[in-house]
Amino acid sequence: MIVARLLVLGTSFTLACVAPASSAGRATQASAHAAHVAPHTAHTSKTNLVDVAVATSLGRFVVRLETVKAPVTTANFLRYVDAKTYDDTEFYRTVAKKNEPAAPFEVIQGGLNPKAGNTNVPIKLEPTSKTHLTNTDGALAMARTNDPNSATTEFFVDLGDARYLDAGGPLGTGYAVFGRVISGMDVVRKIHEAPSQGEALQPTVKILTMRRT
Repeated sequence: MIVARLLVLGTSFTLACVAPASSAGRATQASAHAAHVAPHTAHTSKTNLVDVAVATSLGRFVVRLETVKAPVTTANFLRYVDAKTYDDTEFYRTVAKKNEPAAPFEVIQGGLNPKAGNTNVPIKLEPTSKTHLTNTDGALAMARTNDPNSATTEFFVDLGDARYLDAGGPLGTGYAVFGRVISGMDVVRKIHEAPSQGEALQPTVKILTMRRT
């Protein structure tokens, strides 16, 4: 496993999202991003939320973004969605008990786009301690390197309780949650359980398109 991007978790896992060692290309660009998402509260206005459909080779799921609670992270993600940067990318990493028995969290990670090169501009971390969004089941968060303010395109989805990744925990500033899966969680679990060698999904799961709904 290449400790390249996403969270830096202390032991052998370096983030809830780290670049797998299966690709030299990813290893080169692996240096990335992670974050946390919080559950949608009953009193949140629908006008403050944006839904994005993620179509993959294993099915479709929809995420709801928190534009008010995490405006910087959400705007960054939507910029790439609208530019179709995520089209034809992939989910390439899975952290699961089957491959990391001692891992304190489980996630799937994707969004790496080698074609984007160095045009991606890192964003300032919006910690969960300020957004009040948490890394719980279905949360959507940004991956990053050891630098809290280094997230660009890569993201991950939490499976189960991953509050280990929240600000104030073992990882310090934690990872920025900015949304959550509102439908198609069965597809997320299917990706999570797909064949892998270590944390590297083999084959990877294609992200066909991402579109606002």
